[in-house]
Amino acid sequence: MKLLELTDVTIQFQRDEQTITPVEGVSFDVKEGETVCLVGESGSGKSVTSLGVMRLVEFEGGTISAGDIKYQGESLLAKSKEEMRAMRGKDIAMIFQEPMTALNPVVSIGDQIVEAISLHTELTKAQAKERAIKLLGSVGISEAKRRFSQYPHELSGGMRQRVVIAMALSCDPKLLIADEPTTALDVTIEAQILALLENLKKEMNMSIVFITHDMGVAAEIADRIIVMYAGKIVEDGDVYEMFEDPLHPYTLGLLGSIPDVNEDRSKPLLSIPGAIPAQSDMPVGCRFNPRCAFATEQCVQQEPPLLAVGDRKVACWNYEDVQKAKPTEEVI
Repeated sequence: MKLLELTDVTIQFQRDEQTITPVEGVSFDVKEGETVCLVGESGSGKSVTSLGVMRLVEFEGGTISAGDIKYQGESLLAKSKEEMRAMRGKDIAMIFQEPMTALNPVVSIGDQIVEAISLHTELTKAQAKERAIKLLGSVGISEAKRRFSQYPHELSGGMRQRVVIAMALSCDPKLLIADEPTTALDVTIEAQILALLENLKKEMNMSIVFITHDMGVAAEIADRIIVMYAGKIVEDGDVYEMFEDPLHPYTLGLLGSIPDVNEDRSKPLLSIPGAIPAQSDMPVGCRFNPRCAFATEQCVQQEPPLLAVGDRKVACWNYEDVQKAKPTEEVI
């Protein structure tokens, strides 16, 4: 069953009399118990898409100008601000990228979790405190009773991230959105957080939308990967198929930039030339064409639709040529 469904979603912002469209025509769904990873470089539209699902773009002057977002079959765009406020944290929760800014520095971590629990449940303050301490233990924080009274600055980055996860899970949401939750952590803590999320997902039968720019992290946690570029989806498919047989040149480039421990370390890492285009200078045709070694005249003139290729989707006129290629310097 589809828990979340986005259909042709476009998100716009007004900046100095200019309309900025960081997300355009995005469509995908998330099934119950599924982990979907949104991947791509900074500026691809991943975080804005997730904020659109929570309808938090409205607090930053943004609007969902087209399309629809459904949760359990009901349109979130048709709900009032009060209804959305009641859903955030209870039905759909979010882990933000930087825990130090997500936590209030002058309120103890325990009181912050208790506040979230009290807002969405009828538990007494004592019951909410007991649940908060249990949650802190469940996310791997030792001495949870003592940590309950501590403040964010007294904890390490990894522990703060665990607190944010505990807060997000405090009301047993069915959908968890994790916006690059491991970016600021070292690789050891990153592995622990990914394992924790995977275990909690199974225990709670929860769905996860995981945002990352790291294909290695996506391989670790995803059931399905959605590759975004310049505000659009360019590839959508099963994690195993995408790593074995990428269909889009951008996906090929992302995979080619992953270090291989078996390769000669004296060789430089591969990189995709250029950068994501600015909103004011979006190319005609395929948005990736200025950086693409497979680009033809058709790519420069016509924007490719998101085509179904078996169980997958790809927005590329030349995906058959990409299938024959390998992530080497020649094709990137």
